[in-house]
Amino acid sequence: MTGGSTPTQRGAARSRSYGSGARILSIGIAATGLLTFAFFSIASHVLGEEAAQRVDVLWSVMFVVISVIYRPVEQLLSRTIAERRAHGHVAHPMRVPIALQAGFALTFLVVALALHEELIDHVFDGYAALYYVLLVGTLAYAGSYFARGWLAGHEYFGLFGALVLMESTSRICFALAAALGVTSGQTAVALGIAIAPLISLVVVPAAFLRSRGERDGGDRLPASPITVDEADAALAGPGTEGVQEVAAHDELSLSRGGRFALWVSGIMLSEQALLNASVLTVDALSPDRALAGIVFNVMLIARAPLQLFQAIQTSLLPHLTGLEAKEGHAAFARAIRVTVLAIAAFAAAVALGLLLIGPFVMSHILFGQSYTYNRFGLALVGLGMGMHLASGTLNQAALARNRARAAATCWLAAAVVFLAWMLTPLVGEQVLRAEIGYCGATALLAALLAVLYRRGVPVKRAPASR
Repeated sequence: MTGGSTPTQRGAARSRSYGSGARILSIGIAATGLLTFAFFSIASHVLGEEAAQRVDVLWSVMFVVISVIYRPVEQLLSRTIAERRAHGHVAHPMRVPIALQAGFALTFLVVALALHEELIDHVFDGYAALYYVLLVGTLAYAGSYFARGWLAGHEYFGLFGALVLMESTSRICFALAAALGVTSGQTAVALGIAIAPLISLVVVPAAFLRSRGERDGGDRLPASPITVDEADAALAGPGTEGVQEVAAHDELSLSRGGRFALWVSGIMLSEQALLNASVLTVDALSPDRALAGIVFNVMLIARAPLQLFQAIQTSLLPHLTGLEAKEGHAAFARAIRVTVLAIAAFAAAVALGLLLIGPFVMSHILFGQSYTYNRFGLALVGLGMGMHLASGTLNQAALARNRARAAATCWLAAAVVFLAWMLTPLVGEQVLRAEIGYCGATALLAALLAVLYRRGVPVKRAPASR
């Protein structure tokens, strides 16, 4: 395609690129989701119930932290680079994303060191090795998530998929080593959680070589002229409040990046609360310490597809932003509708499968535990997973329309309701309480974001009103 191509041609090419990139990335992250599920399945078989539960808690705590402090910078970096590339630029501002990521990592380190004794004694039952796995792994993920944002912004979806696949493959090797008798114990298995993000960075040199080739003119995107309306739209969005560059040549300011990180951190914190609050509350309140591991196993039903959906989210936000700015609201709405319908079909199939064979598969195949799973509770989690995925799609639509603050409010409301439910013994059986609560909270979230979506005003059509 040349610089003189028509907007229709550019839109068609952009749609093909989005579809191809999402498919490539989905393959990598689908394999990652399966390998992650297999890691905990193997760990459950080779470790005792209490040791497996401690590894589950380690994972839960780590991913609450890294999702809240690192994914906002990943999305900021991805969108900033994607926008500049759309305007023909090959050099991108790195100073602010690096400063934010380094600041978040340093803050975590200071807090973790200050809470050293509390974490070892009250979270990891006196096992100091798990604390150091948390420390090293969380710091390592700062580099991994920064690389993900850089790769996504450049649309290097194959390398992005390779990075997450390398991570999950490295991690499961530690569980397999314990299963084969090469190593033994929870520390040997847990080490994979800390080492995997470091190994995954081996794909970064290949990405730098490819980027250098583009800067030398080998694969540069054609520049498109910036109209007055587009400059106004850049001031207000798309993306999330004040984060987009005012114009293509402006550097991303620390205040804009900071505001973006604040709102998306709220969204990420709420999402992690939906996935992990049930595990952590059951771990804190139940006299049966292994019960938290059962809840973790149940929530893997939601976590594995959500990890796959990160592939769609990675490419969906810049795609929606481009559609709203270049092709209008109809194309934007069509993309949302197709995605939500596909999610609904997938969630219905998962819920039906869980209703029919879920308890047998969970007890006898995946985790080898003597717990009897409730088939209706598992089906509720399957439906909740679908509403969670639909909420993620509507959330990206809100960000593309400069509604990050409102979206964060929806997520925080759903998370607070879910946490309150988990602390209220209206349902005495804690696993069933978690299953009902997750389905209800995600239904509330999807409804709130659907209302926000319906009330959204396309940025390009009314930039002055924003």
